[in-house]
Amino acid sequence: MNKDLKSTYNRIAKDWFKDHQEDTWWVSGTDKFASFLRPGDLVLDVGCGAGVKSKHLIKKGLKVVGIDLSEEMIEIAKKEVPEAKFKVADIAEPLEFDEKFDGIFAQAVLLHIPKKDIKKVLANLLGQLGSGGYLYIAVKGIKEGQPEEQIVKENDYGYEYERFFSFYSKEEMENYLTNLNQKIVYSDIVSVGNTDWIQIISKK
Repeated sequence: MNKDLKSTYNRIAKDWFKDHQEDTWWVSGTDKFASFLRPGDLVLDVGCGAGVKSKHLIKKGLKVVGIDLSEEMIEIAKKEVPEAKFKVADIAEPLEFDEKFDGIFAQAVLLHIPKKDIKKVLANLLGQLGSGGYLYIAVKGIKEGQPEEQIVKENDYGYEYERFFSFYSKEEMENYLTNLNQKIVYSDIVSVGNTDWIQIISKK
């Protein structure tokens, strides 16, 4: 993933963490993901940010390893969720974990991957998933007339920053997964403001 995104998240980490404390759209899909797993199962939280979802998954009885591109996000996560293990890693590069995971949780992270690279990145993640394991993803849905990819300029925190986004239809993302021999076991769309969050869980 590009270094611009890394520097952006390093810059906004503290503000982003404070700003997203009250989000709830992700809870039902995350709980559904946890329901497929057993207590003590090992989950890789991809693009874990400040560890908010890692903490939630731990409360569900799971063990969590979190990875993120941003060193600043990882520093916050380590303080907020000492029960988990965190490290800086880029999902566009090979992930070199010794263990296989029972679940991989990729919420609001694949939306930063260019579409030309998405199949490679999904295959990279699935290489870390054990047989019979579950993959959860959440991406932003594409709206009519909207480009499939764009750089969005924002000024939420009193300064300007920009991020790359890719947008999907539910069918499009499901096709990527089934073409990688994943079985879709859950899919849903949650609308929050102007954003449709597509949530999909698949089984290896």
